[in-house]
Amino acid sequence: MKAGWQVKRLGEVSEIKPPKREAKSMLKDEDLVSFVPMDVLGIDQKYFYPNQTRKLSAVAGSYTYFKNNDVLLAKITPCFENGKLGIAKNLENGVGFGSSEFIVYRPSQNELFSEFLYYFLSQPSFREEGKKRMSGAVGHKRIPKDFYEQLEIPIPPLPEQKQIVAKLDEVFAAIDKAKANIEKNIENAKELYQSKLNEVFSQKGEGWEFTSLGKLLFVKSGGTPLKSKKEFWVDGIIPWYSSGELNNVYTNRSNNFITEIGLNNSNAKLFPKGSLLIGMYDTAALKMSILDRNAAFNQAIAGVKPTEQINLLFIMYYINSIRNVLLNERRGVRQKNLSLKKICDIRIPLFKLQNQNKMVDVINNYQNKIIVLEKAYTAKLSALDELKKTVLQKAFRGEL
Repeated sequence: MKAGWQVKRLGEVSEIKPPKREAKSMLKDEDLVSFVPMDVLGIDQKYFYPNQTRKLSAVAGSYTYFKNNDVLLAKITPCFENGKLGIAKNLENGVGFGSSEFIVYRPSQNELFSEFLYYFLSQPSFREEGKKRMSGAVGHKRIPKDFYEQLEIPIPPLPEQKQIVAKLDEVFAAIDKAKANIEKNIENAKELYQSKLNEVFSQKGEGWEFTSLGKLLFVKSGGTPLKSKKEFWVDGIIPWYSSGELNNVYTNRSNNFITEIGLNNSNAKLFPKGSLLIGMYDTAALKMSILDRNAAFNQAIAGVKPTEQINLLFIMYYINSIRNVLLNERRGVRQKNLSLKKICDIRIPLFKLQNQNKMVDVINNYQNKIIVLEKAYTAKLSALDELKKTVLQKAFRGEL
């Protein structure tokens, strides 16, 4: 650590969970204050700006109190691990109340700059250590009080803290701009692929005929064996897929397996290797995969059995080319879904197998080029994340 720096516990250089009586002493019950649910607290966003207000009397009882320039940290899983953290700004009457799952740090004005503390708490190493220390029931684990109070932080003189923050702001702004450009390039690559897909299938040639998918091939939805029946699941060897596992490539793993008894006593069906699986429900609608093994699947998936006359990759690529049109046909209130009937009614062009194969080869070739591009861009994003991590480490060792 750099000479002249001190090391202190967070509880020594900041007030943790300031008392609510402070707000009550400044404001009347009917005065408005900012209200901050957990989803307002950002990830990789230094400041948060609430857009809700409530009367002090409505929130002072069960919510967490804070004021402008306090640093808020989510203490519950998965918000803590995801890095929900920020500095309060522009609060109504300078006061805010929010989730009981917030830890509030009020840095000592003479020792700790809020932005310096924000960057310290944003370190991946801090979240990794906190994750190890979490306790509680599954889904409700929290970092313990002794961890977030006793954690040691290096304390440079205040002017140096501000210099470090300014340097981190500059470096991170450049990194964020580079990441935004790369993410845009990834989107452009996906759009190029979609454009090529549309181009291939828009060139309707001689001999093109259309028929419904259900008339062309055997299409059926799956089912789920009763979870309460252990004999349907325990020691199962039949792969069983949910729609969330579909990924527009060949399925190569399954998180669940069912027994033959489970298969025979449910609507689940065993489809052969090479079958096309099509998601029907909610966000998984039109997610697709080709089975690389015999397997079963749930009721949110329509299975299409292969034949020697049809290349199912051709079918998958064609459906992807009209994906947006088909998604507009989803119906439902809470979840927008495609019914099995709508899947069966998809109009499919039909012509000789050799022509299907040629089109699949063209698309595969282009898709492989896009995959190479996306991998290169993803590697660059990972490198920038590592750079951020390294810069933060150097900052708190006094090496910037």
